[in-house]
Amino acid sequence: MSEVQVDENNQAALNEDCMISCENLVKIYKTSEVEVVALQGLDFEVKRGELMAIVGNSGSGKSTLLNMLGGLDKPSAGSLFVDGKNLLKFSDRDYMEYKRNTVGFVWQNNARNLIPYLTAVQNVEMPMLLKGVKQRRERALDLLNKVGLLNRANSRLDQMSGGEQQRVAIAIALANSPKLLLADEPTGAVDTKTSRAILDIFKELNKTEGLTIVIVTHDIKLSKHIDRVVAIRDGRISSEIVRKKSYAEELKDLGDISDITEQQSAAEEDEEVQHEELIVLDRSGRLQIPKDYLEALGLKGGDKVKAELDEESGRIHIFKSSE
Repeated sequence: MSEVQVDENNQAALNEDCMISCENLVKIYKTSEVEVVALQGLDFEVKRGELMAIVGNSGSGKSTLLNMLGGLDKPSAGSLFVDGKNLLKFSDRDYMEYKRNTVGFVWQNNARNLIPYLTAVQNVEMPMLLKGVKQRRERALDLLNKVGLLNRANSRLDQMSGGEQQRVAIAIALANSPKLLLADEPTGAVDTKTSRAILDIFKELNKTEGLTIVIVTHDIKLSKHIDRVVAIRDGRISSEIVRKKSYAEELKDLGDISDITEQQSAAEEDEEVQHEELIVLDRSGRLQIPKDYLEALGLKGGDKVKAELDEESGRIHIFKSSE
């Protein structure tokens, strides 16, 4: 028993700079007739204070990962540490404390965050009321100010736009001062301009509060504004899309002018210049090649391939076997 405890402590100590660390993470959903593997040996790390996004097609496993990070679902196997806590060892009470004190969640569906017959400030106060926090009104108004909605504090939700409601949802997720903020398609129901405004709020919270933020999104345009984007395919991390120069550095390089929107848009048009995609080699030596690469090579799942190492250049050449 003590040996296991030592291993857990070592794992946590090794990842002190990480908010999230998982290795060989597996999630299997079982019914009486079928077994579905949603995550199959996923390795993943997020540093403290990082703002990053997860992308992937429907059924790729990204929502499953988000639910486990949020304490809404339990892993089947592997290791998953959040803020130094081993979620595979959690009891029901541990999960309750974790959701109250460590993690905040912003849903795409506002109905899961908001109570429609309450005002904005009353909605933000609700999590604090359940936890017995004092000076709730002061804290709620401060959070609404941070998301740019102080002037709408006493408005009911039916008097607000979709974008305003989503900003209230962000304030609610922050009510109990979480260390990790998870956002599931936070811009899925709003227009492009509002989407950018919501992302700017996440960036500001990340910068000023040091908050670790993980966003799941299908919005490729949105992901262009984030320094690190992880792609999930078939329950594993397949690639990372990393900005060659951070978004903050690019804005600085544009100069000290009041209107930089046009220059930003022009720079964003050429994604290859701004980003590079890195294929991830997992700890078992598995490599997931992006789908468009496979199509270009005329390859599909189950094909036999040859790999040749060019020692001079250090490159590996992959091509379809003729056998």
